[in-house]
Amino acid sequence: MQFNIYKLLLLLIPFSISSCSSVYMPNVPNSPMLTKKNEVHASGHISLKGNVNINTAYAVSDHVGVLFNGSFINQQKNRKDFRQDLVEAGAGYFTTFGPENSRILEFYGGLGRGSTERIYRSTDKNGVTTSDIQNLNFNKLFFQVNYSSKEQKSLTLFSKKYPLNYGTIFRISHLTMTDFKRNNVNQPFEDNIFIEPVFFTRLKLNQNIQLQYTSGSNFGLKNRDFMTAGNSVFTLGIVVNVGGTIFN
Repeated sequence: MQFNIYKLLLLLIPFSISSCSSVYMPNVPNSPMLTKKNEVHASGHISLKGNVNINTAYAVSDHVGVLFNGSFINQQKNRKDFRQDLVEAGAGYFTTFGPENSRILEFYGGLGRGSTERIYRSTDKNGVTTSDIQNLNFNKLFFQVNYSSKEQKSLTLFSKKYPLNYGTIFRISHLTMTDFKRNNVNQPFEDNIFIEPVFFTRLKLNQNIQLQYTSGSNFGLKNRDFMTAGNSVFTLGIVVNVGGTIFN
């Protein structure tokens, strides 16, 4: 089944774009699409805001996989700087089903730890600049469900067909501050529970390498001053899977 190039261009318009209004910048959830034992997954993604994500996974058996993720951003502007580092590790269950086992269902849970520095600068009419410096560390607990389908459609470019894979990720993340200072003064800790639905499309370049577009949102269940929702997921990346099931 062919896929019109104009439809692909529409996919590259994010359905949610928001400013850096929270001390938490969501990373790209790991969606390794594992199919069998000893399969290795690695991917790299970058957002328009400069958030770099590195995700890896390994299938230790035909149904058990382990994850390791990392992300970092160092965004510097005239009035606001934002820096965050985040690492995660997790494990879970995966299975294939459907026609030719081309559909994949994955369940993963894990832990993470991160740090954020946010600096706001303002200048008064006399030219005096003041800064609001916020530094914090946080722990993260996450659980996610991934559903994906391999090679159900294709994109035709220059008379060549490129198979497309689709996926949906539903992640729940609980973040808890472990340290929070504002202008070097200790502040009350905050936590929040985030609902993070994410959608991705992968364009298959060859048997092992794909390009990925990711778009998602971030919703907070608690009313907080700093640990709020407000940052979406919108990235482009490259995905490598080695040792998995070959789909014709």
